[in-house]
Amino acid sequence: MISIAELFGLFALIANFIAYRQGTANRYRIVSACALGALSLHFFMLGAIAGCVVTAIAVVRNVIALRWRGPIVLWGFVLVNFIFLAWELTTDAPLVPLIMAYTSSLIFTVGSIVLNDPHRIRQWFLLAEVLGLAYAIMVGSVSGTVFNIVNLTSIILKLLQDYRRSRLSELN
Repeated sequence: MISIAELFGLFALIANFIAYRQGTANRYRIVSACALGALSLHFFMLGAIAGCVVTAIAVVRNVIALRWRGPIVLWGFVLVNFIFLAWELTTDAPLVPLIMAYTSSLIFTVGSIVLNDPHRIRQWFLLAEVLGLAYAIMVGSVSGTVFNIVNLTSIILKLLQDYRRSRLSELN
């Protein structure tokens, strides 16, 4: 039987797949916030606190980035990430998964606030998704692992689709 944590992970997976297919940055941010909220609960239920924290930060960041994306917002979220990382460094959490989670979060933070072109966002998020995949594997999150693999696949397929479309328009 599937656990409640994995149900949240499954919902996050489906919602985020839909998010990466959105045509505007704000539509991406809204759908992604729903997915990240579910993933935050998933990680919380697994006891993977860094994953819970960075995805909860991402929910708030995506909602705020719908309206405000200036330097104060950017540096505020960078600071929040470093504050939570410093707090987690005082616990007995293993260092490598923490570094993976917070580095991924910082990449997502910069991309979500600074970029407004969905194509550039997808390009920027490739590395963050790889780090998120490594984190999910390290903490034993089946849904998180599948989530990141599907996200990586979705991003790559959409980037290839965009590339083919641009090449066809150049030829015409």
